[in-house]
Amino acid sequence: MSEYHNPVLLEESIRNLVSDPDGTYADATFGGGGHSRAILGALSGKGRLIAFDRDADAQANAIDDPRFELIRNNFRFIHNYSLLETDGEGFDGILADLGVSSHQFDTAQRGFSFRWSAPLDMRMNVQGKTTAADILNSYTQEELERILRLYGEVENARRVAQLVCAARQRESILTTDSLNSAIAAALPSFAEHKYLAKVYQALRIEVNQEMRSLEKFLEGASASLKKGGRLVVITYHSLEDRMVKNFIKAGNIEGEVRKDIYGNSDAPLEAVNRKPILPAEEEIESNTRARSAKLRVAQKRAED
Repeated sequence: MSEYHNPVLLEESIRNLVSDPDGTYADATFGGGGHSRAILGALSGKGRLIAFDRDADAQANAIDDPRFELIRNNFRFIHNYSLLETDGEGFDGILADLGVSSHQFDTAQRGFSFRWSAPLDMRMNVQGKTTAADILNSYTQEELERILRLYGEVENARRVAQLVCAARQRESILTTDSLNSAIAAALPSFAEHKYLAKVYQALRIEVNQEMRSLEKFLEGASASLKKGGRLVVITYHSLEDRMVKNFIKAGNIEGEVRKDIYGNSDAPLEAVNRKPILPAEEEIESNTRARSAKLRVAQKRAED
């Protein structure tokens, strides 16, 4: 498991998630199972944990424990399963770690990282139809610019989109090497790797429709919690963190607070921590992928 993924903010997550050792919980992003194992360690013999992951590679990490069940599906469908798995009562807590696993980054043939020479795939569900290569070779220049700017916050996104479109006229962009070469003229000499990381992030988010899935997950998770149940979410970039923060605040990703006739917010959740919990310096030193992590905690409002 440790080689697959080193879980981030582990103690903080479990401490904020598990309130009833006899309860039923969900790990919406199973991955290597690090968070799941810690959750099970905090539960009694009566407790249960339902985990989700759409990546076939994660299935090999399934935990042999009668209290545990792993469902191979996108976490956006969590509410469909909550009705069945909890007899309609809802989960006592739901955890989501939105980061890409170390395993996915480090498995060269998956094409998630610019560090390896590999096909431009980037699908979290290998049965999905659209790859990063499909996007690079079929999207218009305007569409490429939009996703680079929106999902990667790529500086000079128009220039990168132009370079991609020019390169694909000569030859299809099918590998990480061909993409890196195509946009080389736009890479700043002082921060080349950081710039490439933003480009690859934008493509990965588009391939997997991550923002749409996150929105549907947040809606489903809030509906799947018991009154007083906890939602714990770990984010890694500003776009997804903003979505989570807005949903906790207002019940929608735009952050538009809507009130009833009595002036009360109709948001289903309320923030437990006003500011996100950040990893300690010691954790960042031992796991550099934790450096951008933020943990937000919300609780399902009780009925008036």
